[in-house]
Order: sequence, then structure tokens, then C-alpha cells
Amino acid sequence: MLGTILIILVILLLIGALPRWGHSANWGYGPSGILGLILVVVVILLLLGRI
Repeated sequence: MLGTILIILVILLLIGALPRWGHSANWGYGPSGILGLILVVVVILLLLGRI
């Protein structure tokens, strides 16, 4: 159950990090950097068997 929620959350973050909309075009690398950090944490937790 937790894995499904994490997958949905990561997909939503990927969609939100794309600079497609006018208000997010000047955000720079902030959203993708945060998303990368979250992905690293999730992968580490998966490798350790915590999820």
C-alpha cells in the first residue's frame, strides 16, 4: 500500500516539476532538484528494504 502511494506521489511530482505552465517557467532547477532528492531517498529506502 505504501509503495503504491509513493509511486503516485513521484508521478505527480514529475508532472509538477515540468516547466510547462507560465507561472513555473522561471522556477529554474528548484523543483527538479527537490524531486531528485526525494527519488534518491526512496531508492535508498527500497534498497534497504524499509518500504
